[in-house]
Amino acid sequence: MTTVPVQIPDDWPATEEQARAVQDELRARVVLDEDGPPPGTGLVTGVDVAYDDARDAVAAAAVVLDAATLAVVAEATAVGRVSFPYVPGLLAFREVPTVLAALAALPCPPGLVVCDGYGLAHPRRFGLASHLGVLTDLPTIGVAKNPFAFTHDDPDAPRGSTSPLFDGAEEVGRAVRTRAGVKPVFVSVGHRVSLGNACAHTLALAPAYRLPETTRRADALCRAALRRLQQTR
Repeated sequence: MTTVPVQIPDDWPATEEQARAVQDELRARVVLDEDGPPPGTGLVTGVDVAYDDARDAVAAAAVVLDAATLAVVAEATAVGRVSFPYVPGLLAFREVPTVLAALAALPCPPGLVVCDGYGLAHPRRFGLASHLGVLTDLPTIGVAKNPFAFTHDDPDAPRGSTSPLFDGAEEVGRAVRTRAGVKPVFVSVGHRVSLGNACAHTLALAPAYRLPETTRRADALCRAALRRLQQTR
């Protein structure tokens, strides 16, 4: 497995005003009229990050799975310093440089990218999955652990049940029951994938647990990378 250092771009936003201007510019490039790759085919990559705010450090992991078997194909991690202060609605600016570095270190194309977070289910309709998708032009989806500030009815109890995730009257994603009787996950489109397909991918990637295997494996890997970084300081 490869671990790479991260260099934050010189033109990376430094203020809320700059970051919101970048969001406005990139949001117009989100592609919403493609279905994306069929679930259970090709490669799918989970990305996740872990922080050590006391050390101003962040670690990102990218784990590539065979979508048909969920076997690990490749892994990469990246470590660096936090690239933006904590501001609700602008969390992607803390994570994107490190996640991009982890993706670039992979020895194979990532295929569909699954983010532990949001895409269109975001107050400004541009969460990490959308941000990452636009910058890489890869198909991306967001699978979050909670519904942020949005509303939804509880899906029916059986696995595979869904209900719309609303911001007012606008559907921004879906609550998806990946295990019968267990709290749902919250799925939204990132880039170049339809919402129905994003939900189908999520179910295909979560045969046994609430969270997709992509997220489970990337979470464990980025935490391990952060521990190694802490041991060297």
